[in-house]
Amino acid sequence: MDRRPGRWWRTQDLLSFTVWFDSPPTLEAGPHPMLQRLTDSLETHKWFWYTILGALAMVFAAWGAYGLVNLNFGGASWAAKVNGHTISLQAARDAWERAQPQLAQEYGGNLSSERRKKLQNQVLEGLISNALITLRTEHLGYRVTQADLIAAIRAEPAFQVAGKYSAQAAEDALANANISLPQFESQLAGELRTEQLIDGIRSSDFLTPTEIARAQALENEQRRVQYAIFPAGRYKSDAPISPAAIKAYYEAHKALYRIPESVDLRYAELTLAQLEAAEKVSEAALHAAYEKHLSQFVLPEQREASHILIQFGKDPQAALAKAKRILALARSGKSFAALARKYSQDPGSARQGGNLGWVERNDFVKPFAAALFAIPKVGDIVGPIKTQYGYHIIRLDGIRPRHAETFQQARPTLLREVRRRQATRRFGDIEDSLQNEAQAPGASLAALAKTFNLTAGRIPLFLLGEGAAPLGRAAPVQNLVFGSGAISTGTLGGPVILDNDKMVIVKLIAHHGPQFKPLAEVRSGIVAALQRQRANEAALAAAQAARAKLLAGVSFGQVAQALKLKVAPVKLIGRDDPSVPGDVSAIVFAAPKPSHGPVYEAKVLPTGGAALVAVTAVRSGQKEPDPILARTLIQQQLRSDADGDVQAYIAQMRATAKVVKNPNAFQ
Repeated sequence: MDRRPGRWWRTQDLLSFTVWFDSPPTLEAGPHPMLQRLTDSLETHKWFWYTILGALAMVFAAWGAYGLVNLNFGGASWAAKVNGHTISLQAARDAWERAQPQLAQEYGGNLSSERRKKLQNQVLEGLISNALITLRTEHLGYRVTQADLIAAIRAEPAFQVAGKYSAQAAEDALANANISLPQFESQLAGELRTEQLIDGIRSSDFLTPTEIARAQALENEQRRVQYAIFPAGRYKSDAPISPAAIKAYYEAHKALYRIPESVDLRYAELTLAQLEAAEKVSEAALHAAYEKHLSQFVLPEQREASHILIQFGKDPQAALAKAKRILALARSGKSFAALARKYSQDPGSARQGGNLGWVERNDFVKPFAAALFAIPKVGDIVGPIKTQYGYHIIRLDGIRPRHAETFQQARPTLLREVRRRQATRRFGDIEDSLQNEAQAPGASLAALAKTFNLTAGRIPLFLLGEGAAPLGRAAPVQNLVFGSGAISTGTLGGPVILDNDKMVIVKLIAHHGPQFKPLAEVRSGIVAALQRQRANEAALAAAQAARAKLLAGVSFGQVAQALKLKVAPVKLIGRDDPSVPGDVSAIVFAAPKPSHGPVYEAKVLPTGGAALVAVTAVRSGQKEPDPILARTLIQQQLRSDADGDVQAYIAQMRATAKVVKNPNAFQ
């Protein structure tokens, strides 16, 4: 299949979708395998798969299989059957492969057979949950209109340039992902139906007025406090750290020094920008593009205008009367610019004598635009024109009729677009040629780089899940060298496309399993960490000793003075009081309420050092309801409650479903 950007469909096809509502013959539950090749931003609308379903997979794995399980599978071509529908082997194995980078980071290369089976079952249960949701949305009759689907397409970040939908960006993203338009629209329609179901469950939650009042009172609670900081620097010690302590810290925190699985790579790359820079564009091609896309170079009518704005103020009638007087002065021959500087209440244009420059109809609100573009000739003045901003007096200073840009005017744009189009076609041609030649016996990376003018380089430590500069994380390269079908040492892989505009081929030089940085390499960092730990412990010990004196009846001021510490004055604070460090505020509001005298706390601060806190009184939250705060608290609580409801809903579907799982799905 031709994967070149721009070869899949006409641009206008992206806005003329036909949505398929029939059940697909195979439920490829979970994100479609081909969707994984889109840019990361294309995955943002799939939040529910990774939050709700991901959490449920752990629960289902603990429960085991529900429904009937037939152990006589033979050469079954499916991974599971859910209420009569099928999850393919390919869908399950693709999902397992996508899980590999994360699993490798968590477990390294030490996955036992038992743990592997458990994790594979979790992956399959996630696909089953996905399939159950799909079936339920179809059964309940959820539908996605063509307008909804188009809106979702236009809102997709991967399809936008500078925050606006771009048909070309959409074409490039889908073409690079090797996904046809019907496949993508079918997948997206299913996800939108699922969101409808999830939103329906979420909307059923509510909070009682008592619960809202209680949450609001807690949020608005204030506490009377006094505190002192024991800085870690005061307790820093230059005493040497023993080798035994360094080694013990290293062993206890060894995960911090783990280097994941990695490979030594040679690579060669070609960017679309390189081809664009070298692309030659003929005058004939530019003229042909101009004639073909002439409608794109038609400029709407523009007008140059000046205005004077009189805002409504407290008395709109007085403002209208004032605007009429100024209009009369302007029509009598008084300098419009001088009147604007004196009277206009539009600070942006008043200093310019009211001048707004050359504008188009869509640049202004409708009443203003309608009046301006109805003025018959240059120099005429109209008004007062009422808009939501006040009353306007408008003078027409110039007219540029609707016209098409000449070829010479349009030439820079044409050159840029034609060059990119030609470079894109050449990019695809080179990809096809590389695909064939890289697979030929005896193919050489150096020879291919020379033939196709690729930029060659080497990455000695390309890490699983992290990648390395200059390729970055490079998910397609990750699949080539770490996936289930990874290339072997000494062989070529690719070409693969990165970020829609870069083509890469790689040669695997060596493969390295997970390992740990040697102690000698990280020793200085460990020493610094132990010194900080020692200083924090000493600061905490001093704070705890001071707390003991407070409990014995010594005043806070006396304790602080004896220790030569700066002590904050007693104050009543709220949870978000900016005058108190956030770490101290957290200690204050985590402390129990004082009942028989002050409550004293001595705690290590996350930023280093320790704090001594005295809580002497608590004032309950305000009695009068705060609508804005109430809405925020309600949204937070309902979001938490709704997530639990969604999980319970899916769990109930799973418990009553007829599910058959193929125990050989991942073999």
